[in-house]
Amino acid sequence: MAGTVWALLPPVVAIALALITKEVYLSLLIGILSGALLITGLNPVTSVETAFTIMGDKIGGNVNILIFLVLLGILVALITKSGASRAYGDWASRAIKSKKGAQLSTVLLGSLIFVDDYFNCLTVGTVMRPVTDKYEVSRAKLAYIIDATAAPICIIAPISSWAAAVGSSLPENCGVDGFNLFLRTIPFNLYALLTILFMLYLIIRNVDYGTMRAYEARIKTEGEETSGDKGLEVTGNGKVIDLVLPIAVLIVFCISAMLYTGGLLDGVGIVNAFADCDSAKSLVLGSFFTLVVVFVMYLPRKVITFREFCDSFVEGFKAMTPAIMILCLAWTLSGVCNEDYLNIGGFVSGVVGGSALVGMLLPAILFVVATGLSFATGTSWGTFGILIPIAVQVVGTADINMLTITTAAILAGAVCGDHISPISDTTILASAGAQCNHINHVSTQIPYALTVAGCCLVGFLAGGIAANGWIGTLVGLVMLAAVLLVVGKKANTAGEKK
Repeated sequence: MAGTVWALLPPVVAIALALITKEVYLSLLIGILSGALLITGLNPVTSVETAFTIMGDKIGGNVNILIFLVLLGILVALITKSGASRAYGDWASRAIKSKKGAQLSTVLLGSLIFVDDYFNCLTVGTVMRPVTDKYEVSRAKLAYIIDATAAPICIIAPISSWAAAVGSSLPENCGVDGFNLFLRTIPFNLYALLTILFMLYLIIRNVDYGTMRAYEARIKTEGEETSGDKGLEVTGNGKVIDLVLPIAVLIVFCISAMLYTGGLLDGVGIVNAFADCDSAKSLVLGSFFTLVVVFVMYLPRKVITFREFCDSFVEGFKAMTPAIMILCLAWTLSGVCNEDYLNIGGFVSGVVGGSALVGMLLPAILFVVATGLSFATGTSWGTFGILIPIAVQVVGTADINMLTITTAAILAGAVCGDHISPISDTTILASAGAQCNHINHVSTQIPYALTVAGCCLVGFLAGGIAANGWIGTLVGLVMLAAVLLVVGKKANTAGEKK
């Protein structure tokens, strides 16, 4: 079964069940068990044992991410309990005068938090949710904005955990500097660039279509379907600075920790330090020391009591439990599909290797493959690790121009698939940050993501045929402009009919 088309069965089962039943946990578990059955030759007892062995290994390998989520949940609980979020909401309500302003402010905040997509999703959702609720921005639209300013921003930000992940995906001794290649891909990463422009157009023109439009119409009569509890009780007397300063400190500490774990104190240069950093450990260090700063900020000023500070630890952990559970199941499903078991990457490698002779079409082919692989496994970083070494082997390092275009196509496809996958950690956390029903977020986001993906595909076809990334970017922009023109006209026509 390993390395064959059967390797696609577990993610297909999980995704199909999630979309049909809207029960993510059970769907993921069934997908995991179906893969374990294939691994063990349909032995039910051994398959269960194998599934939980993989789960233990994946959780152990990602434990720093889980610790970071818990620490971030505690930080969010503290800020909320202190009344700082409420104070910011009151200030933002006075400063922001419209629904459009609330959405654009969300985009701005999401763009500023470029260090890591996990941090982005949870922080932006927590801070902006009260403001967007006031101006009747649906939770699904908020989740889309959060998601569209998470991975798409991080994948074009040189100082981010994603840049480190991409750089580390190149084969050792291949003769290409990973960070330098990442910088070269930024202007050709069509999905990231076009998604940002697409999102801004929808907000500025107040346009919706597809599932999002239907959802927005439905909630006007049926009400919003949200997730999460009713929120923490606000007991403190915090001010706006009690929200802004911890977030600023968290960004500074996370960046500093990346430099530290990358070896800056050992004489390594800044660029190499970012490239070689342990991003997960850096986020843990940054969030922990931010909690120390919050303790020093809040308690002496009696913003909250010592008992309330301690209670926030349990409340923050509890708030993160749904996201942690889905992440653990999603990681396990990814583990079932990795090279040690069903080897979905080996199957993809064989398919791509058979298409290597169509050189000019390679960027478009790899964009589609990366989108499908990231969608099926729910991981952008795993997709980088599988496809970038293949691109280096197929294209070679002598033609750095074509390698750059091809790598950009892989990165774009990986983010696209991650953006629309219901088992993607970023998609899950965007739902958690907005407190939006997860399936509602996925179903309303997919038409928007696929619209941009179509423009990207045409752009990468043009870029590959011309062997010029700038031509590909230009064609992608023209395609997006044409699509937006049609979307805008249809929206105006629909408005007139009303």
